[in-house]
Amino acid sequence: MNAEQQAFEKLEAAFNKVLDNQYVATSDVSSVKRLEAILNIQADPTKESLSFRRKRILNRYLIKPPFTVRYLQQRLDFLVGQGRTFVELEPLEFIIRVKTNVDNAILFKELERTVRTTIPANLIYQQQTTVHDKIQLKERIVRKEVTWNYKLDCTWKLGEKPFASYGQGVDVR
Repeated sequence: MNAEQQAFEKLEAAFNKVLDNQYVATSDVSSVKRLEAILNIQADPTKESLSFRRKRILNRYLIKPPFTVRYLQQRLDFLVGQGRTFVELEPLEFIIRVKTNVDNAILFKELERTVRTTIPANLIYQQQTTVHDKIQLKERIVRKEVTWNYKLDCTWKLGEKPFASYGQGVDVR
């Protein structure tokens, strides 16, 4: 009975693995590689997580016509996350704008591929990135004495001395 139990446990594990690999969301690395080869996806496992690779495969399978602005917005929300992308259409100017807050280059590449796949050929695609960074500025005013080494005549020789020399700086503010 113990020998049969071990055989049945191995059979159950193999069955569960086959069942999990039938669905993209639960597939293992070997199944993801196979699906990427079918879809002609060049994956980089060192930079891309397994969950992102699964999400990319699902995204490629789910891109089906008819395409609407709402559909594109749903696809981008699925990829990037709710509220991180905004799609605007200007039909009279034939322009579609996608504003996004993505700082991951791999995710941005998939986002751009999704947009280019779903928009009609007569629309111009304009990407607007809204990644927010903080820049800190410090203002400082320094007063320096300037000594001119040449006069505006033909007595100076190019490269012999600098045109002007600066003294020590004194902070004004």
